[in-house]
Amino acid sequence: MRGKVFVSYQAAHKYLFDRVDFERSRLTREHRGSFKLDRMKAILKALGDPQDSVRCVHVAGTKGKGSVCAMTASCLEACGYTVGMYTSPHLVDVRERIVINGAMMPTADFTKLMGVVAVASSSVEGKHGEATFFEIMTALALVFFADQAVDIAVIECGLGGRLDATNLVKPDVTVVTSISLDHTQILGDTVEEIAREKAGIFKKGVPALTGEQTKGVLQVLREEAEKAGTTLEVLGSDVDFSFRFESSPELGPHRRVCVASKHSSFEHLAVPLPGEHQAFNCGLALTVLDRLRDRGFDTPEARVAVGLSRTRLPGRMELAWQRPRILLDGAHNAASLHALIRAIGAHVQYDSMVMIFGCAADKDVDAMLEKIALGADKLIFTRASDNPRAMDPRELQKRFTAISGKMTQVAPTLHEALNLAARAVTRGDIICVTGSFFLVGETKRYLADLVAKRAASAV
Repeated sequence: MRGKVFVSYQAAHKYLFDRVDFERSRLTREHRGSFKLDRMKAILKALGDPQDSVRCVHVAGTKGKGSVCAMTASCLEACGYTVGMYTSPHLVDVRERIVINGAMMPTADFTKLMGVVAVASSSVEGKHGEATFFEIMTALALVFFADQAVDIAVIECGLGGRLDATNLVKPDVTVVTSISLDHTQILGDTVEEIAREKAGIFKKGVPALTGEQTKGVLQVLREEAEKAGTTLEVLGSDVDFSFRFESSPELGPHRRVCVASKHSSFEHLAVPLPGEHQAFNCGLALTVLDRLRDRGFDTPEARVAVGLSRTRLPGRMELAWQRPRILLDGAHNAASLHALIRAIGAHVQYDSMVMIFGCAADKDVDAMLEKIALGADKLIFTRASDNPRAMDPRELQKRFTAISGKMTQVAPTLHEALNLAARAVTRGDIICVTGSFFLVGETKRYLADLVAKRAASAV
């Protein structure tokens, strides 16, 4: 298919960001009918069904998706494969969502292939309506991976699973990570309802994996796997899995995991990401690699260990600045914040923690505030400038004061929040920015600009 000619990357970028973007929309129950696969199916058909030529691992879940994707992709790359990875959201550059062997999609390819996707999208618009931001991005990723003939792609679901735009892929393995309450307006009011939506990625004859879940969630996942024509394997019960905590001069405090099967014996591999929850995510990634052996992939233990050690996941427990120390984490629901507080306690030495917090108004805000009350010594509430869903920081402060007597301040902008925090900390303290990937991304851009300005002034 010939494409629309965008005169520049900026023009292609504008076309994309002019689409309806549910990541930046305040979702309500009225939006439940907005998610269908008819339009995505038509777009991909107009593009020649690129998904049919892309082998992939498909990952859904509430938390841990990005970690499982990053570890799986890094290990496959270390095993010698050309690996695509499609994730969301991005922090600074939208091309972070589409990478091959760790490298972002080049601007030239983005511009050219966005033109192809734009033509396909417009060709079905009369019957199906205008494509969304996420549908366009998903189509772009699949076209790029097919064009570059990747050996395998690791594809992260966006919202849900059953009706997610990614759910037209033909995976070699499917994974559902930890399920907790999030996006309840769209996915359901209970973890069991949400699990049913996530399990919509299960496919006939395709290995289905999951980790630690509640009894009710496991029951739902098993039911849905049976309906789909596959069998669910659970880490720790159906899959031989164990982990332990240790500390060493080289790695500091960390966890080591073991995953064994008839094909593999991944013994005492160091988990590259901090936090107990990452041990389970690492176990899932290793089990994916094991199941891929049945599908013709060679994943020797020594190369997998190298791949794990090279795993990087920006915006998750990321120490982005040294003086003062600024830690970034995109924890955006109560379960993720609970895991973050525990991980900081286990892996970061500090005297006092000042937390800069902002979140979307359609989250379970009170549950999130209860979690941060357990870890932060002082709170500064703010909002991301580019998130229309962001809650007013004064409302956050009001709600927090009702549950905690800890010291709080309000800053109308992230810049002011960072300045307030910097004045409040001493050398042994730490600043943690969390509650929203929008807030984390804005922080990364602000710090990068600060580095650029200092470099320019030094010339």
